[in-house]
Amino acid sequence: MTKSAQVSSQLAVCPGDDLSRGSAAALAQELNLSLLPMATDPRKCASVQALLLVFVSGIALQITGKKAPGPISVDFGTASMRHRRGAGHNELLGKAVGIGKKERLAVLDATAGLGRDGFVLADLGARVILAERNPVVAAMLRSGLELARESTDHWLAGAAGRMTLVPGDARDLASEQLADCDVIYLDPMFRERDKRAAVKKEMALVQFLLQDEPDTNEALLHWALASPVARVVVKRPPKAAPLAGLAPSHAIKGKAVRYDVHVLSGLS
Repeated sequence: MTKSAQVSSQLAVCPGDDLSRGSAAALAQELNLSLLPMATDPRKCASVQALLLVFVSGIALQITGKKAPGPISVDFGTASMRHRRGAGHNELLGKAVGIGKKERLAVLDATAGLGRDGFVLADLGARVILAERNPVVAAMLRSGLELARESTDHWLAGAAGRMTLVPGDARDLASEQLADCDVIYLDPMFRERDKRAAVKKEMALVQFLLQDEPDTNEALLHWALASPVARVVVKRPPKAAPLAGLAPSHAIKGKAVRYDVHVLSGLS
């Protein structure tokens, strides 16, 4: 059994409400996953390790078992996202990619994940292409973007409208799409020092999805540095060595994160 097949056998789709039965069936077929009955209780389900719960309000990932953490979903309108915006936590990332140095800056988020950093960049005014190679994460991200775009909250819909999802490996991006990008952003997954339960829960779920994927972070960086962009930005833990041992042009440092900036040319 291949690694991707192993993950598929550990994950199933389940409708979360009556109105989502059709959507759940379509998602199961798209991802080549089993479809379980709506009444499936994640706490008592022993046939798979996790469920993709499909609701009218979006898709949630839930690990099964009595003591499993609660579900996660892609929701850009949460209080934590709004707090991050108002508390100035976005300034370091914006400075790293060069927000303000060019009108309508275009950023390729080559490791989109749940899309939060991409949303931050879009909120700051950038046009963002989100590349996500894991099909389950991409499906969750697509669902979250659709809900945000349909929101009556103009702030939420406006930022989501500047985001474009491209499922698949960033290195397979069409040459014309890559040529339109000014910056490539990489966020290799690392364990946050934040010990809050919500952070631990999310990390456990994301690691479940990515457990069998090869580590391509160094290869992605080498590809990015050879691409026709003005800069490459890599998110790192504060005291970690530079990715692939490649020293950046400079770094933007915060208490919990560091952005290594590789300047290749000017933003104009």
